[in-house]
Amino acid sequence: MNLLDVDVSGYDTLLLDRDGVINKLRPDDYVKCWEEFEFLPGVFEALVKWNMQFRYIIIVTNQRGIGKGVMTDEDLSNIHGRMMEEIERQGGRVDKIYYCTALTEADINRKPGIGMFLQILKDYPNIKKENCLMIGDSDTDMMFARNCGIDGVKVV
Repeated sequence: MNLLDVDVSGYDTLLLDRDGVINKLRPDDYVKCWEEFEFLPGVFEALVKWNMQFRYIIIVTNQRGIGKGVMTDEDLSNIHGRMMEEIERQGGRVDKIYYCTALTEADINRKPGIGMFLQILKDYPNIKKENCLMIGDSDTDMMFARNCGIDGVKVV
């Protein structure tokens, strides 16, 4: 299933994984700089379509590359800044990006742990779990949705 095929009706908050949903995965590697970032087909169209439908569109992403020292927070900030600029230029939006740099699942913030979701609920107290949808490309993303008590859809 691709992004444009996902039934998003009935939700007002969309959580998206980044790698494998927004941008192309780099097998056995990380997106360490903007030059390595490649948007997946259909991403812009989906985000434009969802722009008016969702109150919030939020990215939740594990970024272990920082924890491993292969990139810095500044590198990630640059990538995310450029990504957001391009999404907005295409007519879409992302309201906020949450990321975790932890190396192990022992950290509650690393998906499938619920730490990033708890932070979202703290930052946006009007978000209701029953109105949230998580779209991801991995079993970890689906476990994250389940652990948060929200619906999840896996795209490939």
